[in-house]
Amino acid sequence: MTNHAFTLNFQSALPVLITGVSGVPGFNFFVHMRQKYGDSVIGIRPKDTWRMQSDGIIGINPDDYLRMLDLFNKYNFKTVLNATGSCALKACELNQELAYKTNVLSAQVIAKLATKFNSRLVHISSDLVFSGNSGEGNYLEDSPVDPVTMYGKTMVEGEKAISSISPNAAILRISLPMGPSFSGHAGAIDWITSRFKKNKPATLYYDEFRSPTYVEDMNDVFELFLAENYSGIYHFGGPKNLSLYQIGQVINKAGGFDPTLLQGCPRHDAGPIPPRAGNVTMISEKLTKILRLQQIKPWPFKSHLIPGDLQWHHKREPEFDYSKTYLHENLYRHTREVPSPSEYFLQAKYRENY
Repeated sequence: MTNHAFTLNFQSALPVLITGVSGVPGFNFFVHMRQKYGDSVIGIRPKDTWRMQSDGIIGINPDDYLRMLDLFNKYNFKTVLNATGSCALKACELNQELAYKTNVLSAQVIAKLATKFNSRLVHISSDLVFSGNSGEGNYLEDSPVDPVTMYGKTMVEGEKAISSISPNAAILRISLPMGPSFSGHAGAIDWITSRFKKNKPATLYYDEFRSPTYVEDMNDVFELFLAENYSGIYHFGGPKNLSLYQIGQVINKAGGFDPTLLQGCPRHDAGPIPPRAGNVTMISEKLTKILRLQQIKPWPFKSHLIPGDLQWHHKREPEFDYSKTYLHENLYRHTREVPSPSEYFLQAKYRENY
């Protein structure tokens, strides 16, 4: 996907609030929108993520109704992208109260305020509202939810809160967002890369399948949904389904890392906490019908980066310069130039002050 004509009409959707800007989807969408619309874009981060300092970003916990009410009164947001959510699976299992507060209470507050101020609301949910235990995947929007993790269970409750309080809202269930993180070690690519760069192994699962999606495409779809009046639940996953182990293979090879650092096992060998989902791949035809010819690109986009077997990442073709630069050029984006340091100024500032 690329920039579309709908962006020309986005002025009527401003100002926009983006919550959860410390997470991969929120971070990338904030940078994308801030560069296009400047001060009309406001992002919020949790108060304890204090290292994330930049113009347009405010430290507020989104479950704090009074602080959020003050923010809405000040800016009178026309649109809201709610990307708030804790996807740290183990942390959610060990602190279920915090998981509920982050994934459910914050959704309730944001839905109430969006309704009060007549703001267009788009809520980001997850493919982990499903268990994947059948092994078949290919979930549709009306497939019964049956999460196995506390994260997934609270995301289901968050969806219910959004639907009951703000029935005109759109809910986008996303899979793994493939792009840079604010911290440099969150999200699929950065976490796996951070292990390999430190010469540490990463153990990933043969039988947990996802529908990874470039953040480049996520940015365009989020912008479209804020500009238009779609409502209800939509699945938003890439068309190429991969296991977590295969995703690790792609990152290991593209980055030119030591292939022996990648370890694999069945998900049931991972231990009881956190429990692991199986095949939670989604069918996104409902969304792609809206997009028509502007289809969601597969991750990875280049066919020679798709694993062929369990040892595929050990072979390094001499015609490709597998390296950190190659990884950035092919795994963070599919059509545009590699993000410059100035584009991801937040990431640079975080590392400078860490």
